[in-house]
Amino acid sequence: MFKKTSLILLFSAGLFNIHAQQTIPFRITKHNNIIVKTLVNKKDTLDLMFQIAMEDASISPERQRKADHIIFNKEKISENNTVQIGKLTLNNVRFSDNQLAGHEADGKIGTVLFGGKAFKIDYDHNQFIIYDKTPDVKDFQPINTMYDHEAFYIVADNVIDGDKQQEAYFVLQSGYSGGLLYSNDFAAEKELDKKLKITGEKTLKNSSGKSIITKQAVLPFLKVGNSVLKDVSAGFFIGDLKKQTVNYFGADLLRRFNWVFDADRKTAYIKPSKYFSEPYYKVN
Repeated sequence: MFKKTSLILLFSAGLFNIHAQQTIPFRITKHNNIIVKTLVNKKDTLDLMFQIAMEDASISPERQRKADHIIFNKEKISENNTVQIGKLTLNNVRFSDNQLAGHEADGKIGTVLFGGKAFKIDYDHNQFIIYDKTPDVKDFQPINTMYDHEAFYIVADNVIDGDKQQEAYFVLQSGYSGGLLYSNDFAAEKELDKKLKITGEKTLKNSSGKSIITKQAVLPFLKVGNSVLKDVSAGFFIGDLKKQTVNYFGADLLRRFNWVFDADRKTAYIKPSKYFSEPYYKVN
């Protein structure tokens, strides 16, 4: 009996090691931003916005809470910080100073949360799950990802004019509350100002008098893998200032799927979440 019990215990321990995981709870703001409650250097309690397009962390000049125990050098960098989130402790976290974050956030934190492991963004249950190896993804669809300069890129098909699909790369951008935000080049090449239904616009000028017009529009269809989203909120810029160099896949679209990312960052697995058919976020 003792030998049999020992074997069962050993077998159970082996299964646990294979599927070992850690869970990080989060909350979602009305602006679609993910907020993680953290304790930094055992002193500063901070609400940090998860930014999938960065690796390290940063502090916002508009923070509501004190960050007195994060010591920055002349280059506004702070090394070797500890970040505690529930039972999880991250060591040697780098913070940058004076980077704007989303609503309700004291700063940002990126994929350092996951330590180079496979991870899941579970919008259905408001949690991240970190895995020692890729979990069971039989109900998910794999899509290729490209990881470059701290950002994940995916390919999606845009139906702009009739039934013609325009393939484009998008950066996953959880810091942008809206849906799609197109690059200046894509907007100009595809004549989005003429071909999409415009729902609003705003003109801004800088100190030199140069203007930029932000336009909100509706994309008839967006295909991500085998999933099709209809009447997607999309923005783009026209005018003298052309600073939007990449296409964004924003937080309003990210939340419409649950995501699993491989440790090698070459594949993501997606499945529609409970938000898939929710009304689209209105960008001001």
